[in-house]
Amino acid sequence: MSAPDPFDTRNPPVPRRGSPLRPLPKLIFASRWLQLPLYLGLIVAQAVYVVHFLVELLHLVEAAFGSKEALQALITSIGYKTTAPVGTLNETVIMLVVLALIDVVMISNLLIMVIVGGYETFVSRMDLEGHRDQPEWLSHVNASVLKVKLATAIIGISSIHLLKTFINADNYTDRVLIAQTVIHIAFLFSAMAIAYTDKLMTSSAPHGDDRH
Repeated sequence: MSAPDPFDTRNPPVPRRGSPLRPLPKLIFASRWLQLPLYLGLIVAQAVYVVHFLVELLHLVEAAFGSKEALQALITSIGYKTTAPVGTLNETVIMLVVLALIDVVMISNLLIMVIVGGYETFVSRMDLEGHRDQPEWLSHVNASVLKVKLATAIIGISSIHLLKTFINADNYTDRVLIAQTVIHIAFLFSAMAIAYTDKLMTSSAPHGDDRH
């Protein structure tokens, strides 16, 4: 039996598994765990968002039942200003509060993608294959997919902020409205550029031996 040709690209040599790393590569590889406190900190931030969401929701329910204190807390929270005093919960206030709650949910989704996807991609595998609660996107997550999903999530968050601004447009100057619109358009172009770059990189990557 002849020895394998090291220059034969059709049958590349299989790397040995389980061989111990040298001290320096082992230290460099272990440095990925330095990101662990960062992801744990994002989990704490997620908990803070949950508390904020519940407080805002409680104020909304109390204001619906006629609580003036809860209504004033909502008006202050959403930055709603009007010349006429707001004595009861109106449609505009409800819409702005609901958009603020949706904003919190979308930011929480962004945090989950960064925490779970980032840990799986850059720190260590979670071995969730076959788990019934495994998110659909996690089965094929990598750095490129994560960037596209994060860009899409940021566009969604920017859309919510822009909608809140236009609903409450009387409290903003034209300069602020134009600036937020331009920033949102910049996010759109950035996301399209990221997706296009990822498509180019994917199409140019080798897909095995396609030679005939």
